[in-house]
Amino acid sequence: MKIFRTLFLITLFTNIYQCKEKEIIKEIKPKIENFSKSKIQINSKQEKKILKDWDSLNKSNSEVFFKEFGKQNSETLVLIKTDFGNIKIRLYKDVPLHRANFIFLTKIKYFNTTVFYRVAKNFVIQGGNSDEMFTQKERNKYGNYLLKPEFRKNRRHKYGALAAAREWKHNPNKLSSPFEFYIVQKKSGAHHLDNEHTVFGEVISGFNTMEKISKVKVGVDEWPIDDIKMTIEVLD
Repeated sequence: MKIFRTLFLITLFTNIYQCKEKEIIKEIKPKIENFSKSKIQINSKQEKKILKDWDSLNKSNSEVFFKEFGKQNSETLVLIKTDFGNIKIRLYKDVPLHRANFIFLTKIKYFNTTVFYRVAKNFVIQGGNSDEMFTQKERNKYGNYLLKPEFRKNRRHKYGALAAAREWKHNPNKLSSPFEFYIVQKKSGAHHLDNEHTVFGEVISGFNTMEKISKVKVGVDEWPIDDIKMTIEVLD
């Protein structure tokens, strides 16, 4: 699966996301779960309003959007499920935009059509994209927004660190990709990336799963020969 030629290159797609109203309403209830618990029992008119609130996210308002979303969605634990096993992740509260963004994408099930698309031996495993049309439509739906960096002195690229991928060229402000992430698999860490990419979580269990993934057969560009599919769910 040839998605990216370098570790941190983000490809922008131009597909336009459209849904029939009936399909949107069918999907709205799982999306609003925990966004505002008082709004779960709602009528059709209110459903449309809430959906509009969720769909208001774009490249111009992402910071404001995630500040508010983060207040109403305080979870910090997520579970990545793969055929190799599970990886449990703890997200950091002191990187609020990245934490809220990851919870948001998990709740709308964005990651459930994505894969670990790059396995760099003794370095990182990276995921969060795929060739699925749904994946690309979701990215375009929200305008392929970016996140400002949230560097913290105590958040380093240690073994098991979860960090946001980003484009290196033409990105002087080191803005993060909201959709793609990597986990440091190198035992000694990848500290040359400290203050270059935002570290926003860490593996707390499932290190064996991470190691199994790191050993899969890859092509010349470090793409796994066989897709490593994933689903992600919020735990708490």
